[in-house]
Amino acid sequence: MALLSDLVLFLDGEAIILDKPAGLPVDAPRDGTMSLENHLASLTFGFQRWPLAVHRLDRDTSGCLLLARNPKAHKRFAAAFETGTVAKRYVAVIEGVPEGDSGTIAMPLKKISSAEEGWRMVPDDRGKPASTDWVKVAEHEGRALIAFTPQTGRTHQIRVHALHGLGFAIVGDPVYGQSGADMLLHSRFLSIPRGSKPPAEATAPLPATFGRAGFTQDMLDSAGL
Repeated sequence: MALLSDLVLFLDGEAIILDKPAGLPVDAPRDGTMSLENHLASLTFGFQRWPLAVHRLDRDTSGCLLLARNPKAHKRFAAAFETGTVAKRYVAVIEGVPEGDSGTIAMPLKKISSAEEGWRMVPDDRGKPASTDWVKVAEHEGRALIAFTPQTGRTHQIRVHALHGLGFAIVGDPVYGQSGADMLLHSRFLSIPRGSKPPAEATAPLPATFGRAGFTQDMLDSAGL
């Protein structure tokens, strides 16, 4: 794994946006394996205080992750996520080609758990509201590259909306699809408003795993994504 200090996309006195590698958990796992916490000392950039993650990306999701460099910034950034003023865009490869070229998936989600399968999120009218806009970017060998813009921030929202809203799981999804391959879900763009200051924002390059599946950076560039 590359040094995380080499994967910084944005840096100033209060924010870091990191291109998190797939496979690195944000929170320390129960099995004691390495997580973001083990790398925070290398992300101080002259500050004594370690930065803190403001939000979460799943272990197998790559891309833009926001860290706050002081407690006041952390509080403001967390509030921006809570109020839905943060702009986020993800890209993913799904195991099929959906009908249509774009749309909105409005599907409430609820967490369930069982001894056999552990916990997961499922569509349920009694769950929390969840909404995701989507655009088909490209097709290749029976799969599609989709840009997802979540309007809410539910756990596993894009993964469940891909499966139940578009009808196809994300490639490599170990919970909602077929494991055994890299999960092709990437946090492409993140922008955090900061009042009178310019937003903290960054665009994360497409990982090589997408290219090996036949989906390239040029496809996103051509679509303005």
